[in-house]
Amino acid sequence: MKKLLCLVTMTALSLAASAQNETIMLWPAGKIPNAIPNSVEEQTTNNGMLRISGVTVPTLTAFIPPKDKATGAAVMICPGGGYSILAAEHEGSDLGEWFKARGIAAFVLKYRLPNPAAMTKQHEVPLKDAMQGMKLIRQNATKYHIKSDQIGVMGFSAGGHLAATLSTHFDRGEYASEDARPNYAILLYPVITFSKEYQHGGSHKNLLGADDSEELMNYYSNELMVSPTTPPTFMVHAGDDKSVPIQNSFDYFLALRALGIQAELHAYPTGGHGFGMRTAGKGSVDNWPAAMEGWLKSRGYQ
Repeated sequence: MKKLLCLVTMTALSLAASAQNETIMLWPAGKIPNAIPNSVEEQTTNNGMLRISGVTVPTLTAFIPPKDKATGAAVMICPGGGYSILAAEHEGSDLGEWFKARGIAAFVLKYRLPNPAAMTKQHEVPLKDAMQGMKLIRQNATKYHIKSDQIGVMGFSAGGHLAATLSTHFDRGEYASEDARPNYAILLYPVITFSKEYQHGGSHKNLLGADDSEELMNYYSNELMVSPTTPPTFMVHAGDDKSVPIQNSFDYFLALRALGIQAELHAYPTGGHGFGMRTAGKGSVDNWPAAMEGWLKSRGYQ
């Protein structure tokens, strides 16, 4: 009997947790931009780290704090994965729970992964999804107890590239809108540039595909696209990152500072790449969440 009660209780708690984390479709059925008929299947693997591939139907997963705990701030989280997979847990849901526990509404973006078999102009697709995600969060600010001028974006690695692209391109292209502009950005070991010297080759190849050109390479090199409307930014990078050179963060930081945009960069000597919040044994990079929390507090978001 005790085992049965325990099982019922655990099931109830699991269902309650699932109900709290609402999944929101980004686009109306049959109206996903750039989509073409395809047989691509979404797949999930978990060998200690949850990975999602083959994403063709984008969503937001909402982590909403109780109304009496809500600070009014919100953040849209873009997991990394080289534009080939999404590191959906340690660069996604783990952060969603972290923000939620601190009264900040979080939305994990499951953006489409560039694939010519499933979409036209694949380089446009992740940004369109990010723009739509930001618009939906802002349009539903009242529902989620959010202040519409306190909505940020966060990204890791290639997701950091997407977050930086949203920060610099929200007013460009057919879906341009002030409602798509993040009020702040948090970038961890971000891909910033597609210049050959410091680029992450996989992200460059997977995003641009056959449309690769010098024009597009420059367009998606975000250190070249910073403008006075680019939001204040908090950045974290490790000096021994062998996947995405730390120069990516240096160049973006300097571009922000050149225009007088508030920027904070934490450059750690060790930590490697892709650590998310799993920093045990990686040295001083273990302190980055505390540094981010201090930055959020300094801006009145927590």
